[in-house]
Amino acid sequence: MTTAPATPPPARAAQRDPHAERDALLHALAEQRATLLIALRGLTDAQAGRRSTASELTLGGILKHLAQGERVWAQLIRERRGETPNGMWDMGQYHLTADDTLAGLRAAYASATRAMDAAVVALPDLDVAVPLPPVPWDPEAAPETWTARRALLHMLRETAQHAGHADIIRECLDGANTTAQLGDAPDTD
Repeated sequence: MTTAPATPPPARAAQRDPHAERDALLHALAEQRATLLIALRGLTDAQAGRRSTASELTLGGILKHLAQGERVWAQLIRERRGETPNGMWDMGQYHLTADDTLAGLRAAYASATRAMDAAVVALPDLDVAVPLPPVPWDPEAAPETWTARRALLHMLRETAQHAGHADIIRECLDGANTTAQLGDAPDTD
């Protein structure tokens, strides 16, 4: 008696690429970072520090803040001790100093994004617990613990939100906008 060949078992999650989600999220974050940087193309240091809306935000201030955010989250993900990284609550991260240059801010941002990516890639998976430090606005509250996934999604949301701010600020500054600049060659200053 012959039997029909067995049907192969359905694909199991363990057989899928274990890093597909991580890679997809890092790719989405890279796209938002690139969108943000489009708003900075062709600017002078003076323009990067100029307010163009009712908001206190400037293009340079946004870049400085996001560089700080990438550094902070990279440290939280890498160390997982729940300690407050240096400068995490520093409100000066939104404002340029006399010593800040757009080239220096770009370099700091590039370094911070590499650190964030390296911290995420070094994880065994995105379910790793990331203890957060106590928050200064509610020192009695118990510190939270997020997964690395949630921390990465937070950085993605933060970058996308500020890329939108940057587009509006740039358009108010000189009429340029991200959509019109998409096809232009990337800025290399």
